[in-house]
Amino acid sequence: MNLPSNSKRNLTEKQQDFLSNLIETKGNLKLSAELAGYAGNHYQVINSLRQEIVDLASTVLAREAPKAAFKLVEVMESETAIPQANTKLQAAQTILDRVGVSKTERLDINQNVNGGIFILPEKQLIDIEQEDYEDVSLQVDQ
Repeated sequence: MNLPSNSKRNLTEKQQDFLSNLIETKGNLKLSAELAGYAGNHYQVINSLRQEIVDLASTVLAREAPKAAFKLVEVMESETAIPQANTKLQAAQTILDRVGVSKTERLDINQNVNGGIFILPEKQLIDIEQEDYEDVSLQVDQ
């Protein structure tokens, strides 16, 4: 499998070897670092190549998406029982969801409106003079 070529930065030969080894070791980060020549703490190389590792994982999922789609169809059309069918279906669906192939939800927005537009009258300014004001806060019902 080829490495994603959309990386904007230049990688050292050691970093490129690490990413290539990551594919060959099926994601074993420690072994990939050792095979690329990194000694000791492999977490530093992982932190420095975080985005490239995520891109690589996305590429792997995209590569497996057609296989996942065909597995869904195979399980659906099978006349015989398939061992661990539920697990395989869930794994296939997860791969498809992560690469962006998922079911679409449709929302029906049909609304029947009876009647027309209700127009309110124009607002008018109301002036209240002091003599028109009645203080009802002190009145107690008897």
